[in-house]
Amino acid sequence: MKVRFSILRQTANSPPWLQDYRLEIDPGATILDGLNRIKWEQDGTLGYRKNCRNTICGSCSIKINGRSALACKETVGQELARLAAIAASAPTAEIPAIAIAPMGNMPVIKDLVVDMQGFWQNLQAVDPYVSTAARSIPEREFLQSPSDRAKLDQTGNCILCGACYSECNAREVNPEFVGPHALAKAYRTLADSRDQASQTRLEKYNQPDSGVWACTRCFNCNAVCPMDVAPLDQISNIKAAILDQQTVPDSRSVRHRQAMVELVKQGGWIDERKFGLRVVGNNFRDLSGLLSLLPLGWRMLSRGKLPLEFEASTGTAQVRSLITAVQALESAKGSPETSTTTPMPQESESEPISKTAPSGPESFGWTAYAELLNGRFAMIGLVALLLLELFTNQDFFTWLGLR
Repeated sequence: MKVRFSILRQTANSPPWLQDYRLEIDPGATILDGLNRIKWEQDGTLGYRKNCRNTICGSCSIKINGRSALACKETVGQELARLAAIAASAPTAEIPAIAIAPMGNMPVIKDLVVDMQGFWQNLQAVDPYVSTAARSIPEREFLQSPSDRAKLDQTGNCILCGACYSECNAREVNPEFVGPHALAKAYRTLADSRDQASQTRLEKYNQPDSGVWACTRCFNCNAVCPMDVAPLDQISNIKAAILDQQTVPDSRSVRHRQAMVELVKQGGWIDERKFGLRVVGNNFRDLSGLLSLLPLGWRMLSRGKLPLEFEASTGTAQVRSLITAVQALESAKGSPETSTTTPMPQESESEPISKTAPSGPESFGWTAYAELLNGRFAMIGLVALLLLELFTNQDFFTWLGLR
């Protein structure tokens, strides 16, 4: 069959351009076979990486029709069938085309060859090796049970091809994020029964900008991984291990996770009035966090987007029951995911606000009644600041002489 390969070519520090190559190729041939024929038969200047041609080394990762994949794994027929399924209603071209481009989130050296130095540096940053103490030579070899070894099977399949890193949205906007490949390898070491540095690793992986909490959970890494490593699942496992510690470190990322579960459990969906105060303001304990909310509060109020009341969603009792059931099931299995959350008692949607402190960490030390009062005081304070700006023509920080 005739196929047009539309390849995005580029040299370092120069604008890219598209170049088309036409081939008579078998549908069962891989994309790498097509690139080889183009280089051998039509254009010897085309640059790309390859090695094993058998889905083992991970060298030939590129973007095929906008999706990061291994050129030696994807076939011409499969790609054309996938495109046909996506654009079933669109008119088909006379000659089907396959778009080829270099991987994302990495600078281009030449054509399809990218500079992976940052990729390897981020992998090194998570220290993906069994701890030094565990590597010291003992009198006998380290033994693992079959169940302990089975925990390493999925993450051990990673061939470091870079497909997940190429598709990572978090990495695209946050250069400090180490990437899904590094955190998948990090969990492989964390789950290794021979490792003796778990606490140090959890502290490192708990960083808000570079660690697990910087992941945006877009699922792109899981979707493109050619070896079914599921990097996002491994990132979630690290989060669960962090929350399973006897003393969970207090951070905005941890509060974000806890507050989301608790507020959905209480009202069926998130009460936006409380969410920012709990996460950013740390329940009125973080003054700088509260002040940082003022510009956002002003914009929301001026545009009529600030909810003054909260109405629980329909079926809140069912949502609460489902969350409680899942938490109880995971706790029974010894899952670390919910060990820091105490199931709330069943209650009706019309249950009045209690003035006594509820059990568990749902209110972060505040009773529901006190939390309501604090929310009212915060609203009054916000209105006062807005009136101050209206009558003095100065913002709050200028009025205090801070700028």
